[in-house]
Amino acid sequence: MDDDRVWSFEKSLWTGDADHYRELVDDECLMVLPTPPFVLSGTQAIEAVAATPRWSNIEISKGQIARPQEGLIIVAYNAKASRDDESYEANCTSTYRRIAHEVWRVVQHQQTPPLAIPAVDG
Repeated sequence: MDDDRVWSFEKSLWTGDADHYRELVDDECLMVLPTPPFVLSGTQAIEAVAATPRWSNIEISKGQIARPQEGLIIVAYNAKASRDDESYEANCTSTYRRIAHEVWRVVQHQQTPPLAIPAVDG
């Protein structure tokens, strides 16, 4: 999968509906999100997406792609998502594995909102 397709794939996970998520997220996927229950299986993540309004806009920056072996892609990036009057930002990673020619599934995803670091008196 070339870089443009990787980023298109990743963006679609933020904006696509539950059926799209079911198609792209592996049942064995593990996700870590910043809200309870924090750690979800692929099935739990799909159920959560089905009950959550999708993001209407997603901006990805600081993106990096690694391909440590054939059939495995890892992405890391900063996401800024919005819908209506709501916005969200997180640093994210996703891992995809190829299960057939041009067929990829997400097997790992995590989101970490920016951490507030207290100012140091100096």
